[in-house]
Amino acid sequence: MKTIGEVVKFMQRESLTLVTAESCTAGLIAATIADIEGAGQLLDCAFVTYSPEAKKRCLEVRQETLDNYNLSSEKVACEMAMGALAHSPATLAISNTGVADDTDDVIPAGTQCFAWAFRGQTSDVRIFSETKQFFGDRNEIREASARYALERIPHYFHQR
Repeated sequence: MKTIGEVVKFMQRESLTLVTAESCTAGLIAATIADIEGAGQLLDCAFVTYSPEAKKRCLEVRQETLDNYNLSSEKVACEMAMGALAHSPATLAISNTGVADDTDDVIPAGTQCFAWAFRGQTSDVRIFSETKQFFGDRNEIREASARYALERIPHYFHQR
């Protein structure tokens, strides 16, 4: 996919509805979809859970996962996506967590962890995750992360 508009058309063709669980992107994934005409049919809701407490409270991320895998990890991204699906009738959850600057002593700036969780017709869920590093200033990293999260929908949809 080359544009977010093409992703939106793909989602419409496949009858996908979206819930997001965003940390580092702070709502940019949902906002990027909302910029496109027809988004109202696709976007159920968006959770912006920046703090660990919000991730636990709103998305049911377990303290054990935070302790064992770090706040910016694929494991946390997966739990965020599953938590979002648990609170939404959407058929797809996208989550993002990571660091956009050099404030973390362990994780390099620009490291972003994603998860895509697809709900099947029988309520079974297939989940995919990956980590990618982006470069630029804080906002460039966040914007690139939001676009990337959406652009990967067709790839993982075909693997589910």
